[in-house]
Order: sequence, then C-alpha cells, then structure tokens
Amino acid sequence: MEQKTKKENKAEIKTAINKEGKEVTWRHPGGKLLRLGPEYCTNAELLAILIGSGISGKTAEEIAEEILSKYQSFKGMVNQPLEKFYSIKGLKQVKIIRIAAAFEIARRIVSQVLEEKGYE
Repeated sequence: MEQKTKKENKAEIKTAINKEGKEVTWRHPGGKLLRLGPEYCTNAELLAILIGSGISGKTAEEIAEEILSKYQSFKGMVNQPLEKFYSIKGLKQVKIIRIAAAFEIARRIVSQVLEEKGYE
C-alpha cells in the first residue's frame, strides 16, 4: 500500500489505495484505522491513537515515534515503570494511564488465550 501526504488547511491529509482499489483519505491515525483497518496502521499510529492529541509543535504521532524509538518496541515499553514516561515531552498522567491500560488489556488477552490452550 503506497501512502501519500499533502498539506491542506494546515492539516496533513494522507491518502492510500484500499483493498478495493479506491483512494482513501484521512487526517489522523484514527481515520486511517477506520478507513483501512487496524492492520494497516503502524505501531506509532496505533500508539498515537491511544495518546489522542499532541502538544504545541509536536503531534501525537511524533510523541508515539519518540516513545517507540526510546524503548525500541511495545515489548520494550511494557515493563517500564510509569514514571519513566513522564520524561517524554507531551506525555502527562492521562496519556500514560491510557497506554498502561492498553498494555494491561493485551496482557489479559494473552493470559486468557494461554489458559484456554492449557499453557498456564
């Protein structure tokens, strides 16, 4: 899937061709998820959806990219003390809580799947 970007009214518009061959546009990762599906989103885009909004001069996607760069992956993030995330400009308590909740949901899903398969 080739993705294009252009500026329009100070908001970045991104486009791609979906499975049906139609051009799809969006302005933020949530729009991409809705129009193309979560499997088309990068890790940074998924994390940006949890972060919600950026700060002056820094988008939610840029904050997400900084987090992933610092911790290398979701796996690298998961066992970090929550206090470490405060060092990233643009992350405050509510955004950190959303990320922690998402990781706990994922952990519970994995635990349930492993239990159902008899691994726990």
